[in-house]
Amino acid sequence: MPATANGNVARKIFLIATEESGDRLGAHLMKVLRQRLGDAVKFEGVGGLTMAREGLKSLFPIEELSIIGFSAVIKQLPKVLRLIRQTAAAVVRAEPDMLVIIDSPDFTHRVARRVRARNSAIPIVDYVSPSVWAWRPGRARAMRSYVDHVLALLPFEPEEYRRLRGPPCSYVGHPLTEQLASLRPGIEEQARRSALPPVLLVLPGSRRSEIRHHMAVFGEALDRLQADGKAFELVLPTMPHLLDEVSEGVRAWQVAPRIVIGEQEKRTAFRIAAAALAKSGTVTLELALAKVPMVTAYRTGALEAWIVRRTINVTTVILANLVIGENVVPEFLQENCTADNLAGALREVLSDSPMRQRQIEAFARIDGIMSTGNQPPSVRAADIVLAMLRKSRGIG
Repeated sequence: MPATANGNVARKIFLIATEESGDRLGAHLMKVLRQRLGDAVKFEGVGGLTMAREGLKSLFPIEELSIIGFSAVIKQLPKVLRLIRQTAAAVVRAEPDMLVIIDSPDFTHRVARRVRARNSAIPIVDYVSPSVWAWRPGRARAMRSYVDHVLALLPFEPEEYRRLRGPPCSYVGHPLTEQLASLRPGIEEQARRSALPPVLLVLPGSRRSEIRHHMAVFGEALDRLQADGKAFELVLPTMPHLLDEVSEGVRAWQVAPRIVIGEQEKRTAFRIAAAALAKSGTVTLELALAKVPMVTAYRTGALEAWIVRRTINVTTVILANLVIGENVVPEFLQENCTADNLAGALREVLSDSPMRQRQIEAFARIDGIMSTGNQPPSVRAADIVLAMLRKSRGIG
């Protein structure tokens, strides 16, 4: 075990994050732990650029696991299995005081099971719960054998773990709750949000496969909306690496969107938006926190849809609905994701309709539902990690 400058033994934490969102969570956790422990903590593991800036040297580039869709996973399965074995072996070899796995359960949980089988003394924390409340609920109980504590981003998850007899679970808060100032309008932006024509956001997805599945039907719905005489200013936020796919996708649209690029421009668009058409996912929670009424949709490949249909365990897949506890946001999935259905719902959400009012009233409650008091999520997460370290290894 390495020693610190004053001769004390430094505690080692091994972190595994294989997606950008998990990389950000891992970096914030590392930063708080270093603030608390100084040079008495050392980090090893797998992470991206944000964790690298906090001093982590990743075992491999996380881009090697940028695999979307069941068919793509099958094609690259040998590489994935090799990386799982490699990562688990590195954890066991490092003998850390704690393993923190962050999201990406198809990868991180397989690593955790191997580590627990080979060294049961290493405490394992799972930061970001898999969706046990939505599908494969038996995973919660199975996790008891290799996860010691779950750090949940959503407020309803601890109760779900109790109900499903899973490991201890604590709500630490969602990172979006730390970003409300960038999501909500100032005085001038609120004036634009309320002005005519309304700003309509269109959010087809953050992955190339999602863009391929959604661009055509979204464009047809918007064309119908405009043909019906509904006026709106269309804004499409995207990221630089998706610009080519998005630009190609909008060529067939009758109504041309203003494409804005990057996270900062996206947040600026959120602050002036009156409504949104969005692919289901975390963005629905982002829109709800920004208090932007929305219509949601999702299309995927036939094989993936067939599997999900037979395993889904909730009445909605919309995160905003799940957090609020009420299905206020309309969702159109697979064969229901049609231009007619989307256009009809958009007409309502762009007017002073009961649907729009119901969403606005529900979104007004979301701050209270997701509150973590005065503690940021990364601080709450770090507190639990430190408490577990003290209990298992006796740090001061």
